Amino acid sequence: MSFTNLLKIAIKAILSNKGRSFLSMLGIIIGVGAVIVMMAIGQGSKQSIREEIQKNGTNMLTIRPGADMRGGVRLDPSAMQTLKQVDYETILSEAKFVNKVSPEVSTSGQAVFGSNNTTSTCYGESPDYLGIRLWTVEEGTFFTEEDVKKSAKVCIIGQTVVKELFPNGQDPIGKTIRFKSIPLRIVGVFKGKGYNNWGMDQDNVIVAPYTTVMKRLAAQTHFNSILCSAVTEELSDAAIEDLTEILRRTHKLKDGEEDNFTIRSQQEWMDTMSSTMDTITIILVVAAAFSLLVAGIGIMNIMLVSVTERTKEIGLRMSVGARGIDISNQFLIESILISLTGGVLGVLFGALLTWGCNTIVGYPAVIPVWSVIVSFAVCVAIGVGFGYFPAQKAARLDPIEAIRYE
Repeated sequence: MSFTNLLKIAIKAILSNKGRSFLSMLGIIIGVGAVIVMMAIGQGSKQSIREEIQKNGTNMLTIRPGADMRGGVRLDPSAMQTLKQVDYETILSEAKFVNKVSPEVSTSGQAVFGSNNTTSTCYGESPDYLGIRLWTVEEGTFFTEEDVKKSAKVCIIGQTVVKELFPNGQDPIGKTIRFKSIPLRIVGVFKGKGYNNWGMDQDNVIVAPYTTVMKRLAAQTHFNSILCSAVTEELSDAAIEDLTEILRRTHKLKDGEEDNFTIRSQQEWMDTMSSTMDTITIILVVAAAFSLLVAGIGIMNIMLVSVTERTKEIGLRMSVGARGIDISNQFLIESILISLTGGVLGVLFGALLTWGCNTIVGYPAVIPVWSVIVSFAVCVAIGVGFGYFPAQKAARLDPIEAIRYE
């Protein structure tokens, strides 16, 4: 019997039991839709995180204090005071693969202007900060090297600080706010960046010369971190090696001694976050895939019922010359059609859910093309795998007994 005839018979059998066929497909529809949307959410999250990190510069390097052993006790990195002015100056003069450097000191407190106040974080930076973090000053200017040398009481503020301290639409440029009781004159306002993927308000910031923050606000002689910008993204690894050699020398570390600092590139952050999201996506997809297993069992159950109901029909086909392989192929095609149709509807269902995540919920979701291909391949495998046993049962029926079946 030709494939075309077998296909027509299978389609007719499915259409003659529309309700039962749809219920058989429902598990596939839900399973495929769930797998598609889970992959879309995972892919969208990875893409969103990469874009967020790239906003801070793909060639940015961050130097932080590292954990150290004191008296047999490992100290927390935040308690270390290993990054000093000499490190910054040596990096500026000797580093071959970085073109911008900014020491960073931060302190949190209350900013006040008139009767308005808000809690914010003040970061002490150098003029290179703008180029490293890719910030844009929307109004006014950034402070200069001269301001750093004089520990000038000037600052640039983010849009959130503007809204909180100047709610009536006043021009903040030239106004003096107080942060931890220290007056700071506003010389510029940053362009808004909004919230990042971790829920942090990037506009709730105040940036001042690092010398001002160290001497007047934080009262400390060490840096919390040092930010650098590699000449190019491709030279980030070479820059890390160069910086490591410089810092080990300035920290007077002997051969074999552990570094008391850490250097991280943006690429490392992206790789780490991508790996984390991949793991979460795999867990979600595996959980969703169990519904496909249940759907396959449902298809096998329905096909077994169909074989029982059509026993007499099978006997008649065999008596007029149909071979066992023809009967087997007929039920296999029927099973694959149910599974593939469910897969198509499942992809559409997954696309609808993905659209809802993007437009209604506002969560980033992107459907990768390979997930659709994999879904169809799985549907074919389910159709063949779970349709094989019912098809073989139908093919092995005795024609005489089948015709007599009531």
